[in-house]
Amino acid sequence: MVKSRSTFTLGAGLLALMLVAPACANVNKSITIGDNTETDGESTVNGSISIGSGSTVNGSLSTVNGTIRIDEDSRARDVETVNGSIRIGNGTAVEDVDSVNGSIRLGERVSVDGEISVVNGKISLDRGTTVADNVSNVNGEFQISGATIGGNLSTVNGDVWLMDDSTLEGDLIVEKPGGRGWNSDKRVPKIVIGPGSRIVGMIELEREVELFISDTAEVGGVTGEMSLDDAERFSGSRP
Repeated sequence: MVKSRSTFTLGAGLLALMLVAPACANVNKSITIGDNTETDGESTVNGSISIGSGSTVNGSLSTVNGTIRIDEDSRARDVETVNGSIRIGNGTAVEDVDSVNGSIRLGERVSVDGEISVVNGKISLDRGTTVADNVSNVNGEFQISGATIGGNLSTVNGDVWLMDDSTLEGDLIVEKPGGRGWNSDKRVPKIVIGPGSRIVGMIELEREVELFISDTAEVGGVTGEMSLDDAERFSGSRP
């Protein structure tokens, strides 16, 4: 089974973005693109990027110390930020979505043709959203509501809520935290597989978690530090 890319590698890559961005981006400037507009890629340092509805970005969007917002029914390539959140509206299509120190929120029916990766931030996917490849974070909660993930979902310290008939085609991987640094949190993650949700692959646990599985959920199996018998079953909408 294919593991997700290292989130440490993601952090290093976006750190490189932060270091080189001043040479190639706007500085201390926010960028606003109106509705139904076609534009090339945009980047900025110490500023936000806002893309109006129905717009097409023929390139990538990147910020350092700023948020990125893309309104509904738009198109863009990679979306990346360091120290800022990302919000993507209903019906929008993008490629990879990456953040260090910022949350990622995708609305309904969003199409991600690549991966989603976060270091230190929450990931939220709403109903009808599809991600072709892996979804990963280190420190931050997953709220997956009626979405489909084509690859693996991996975390170190984040709680996972796979709810509302969501589907994970790959494995759910909880990695063992490192001895020190940004992935050394000793808290026990909470993993909830909600009603009607399905994991085609396995739940791979490199550490102990609190594992809750709905009576109507489907899971390929549990391996590692716990077994399927260790899971707490529940019959309501939430444990």
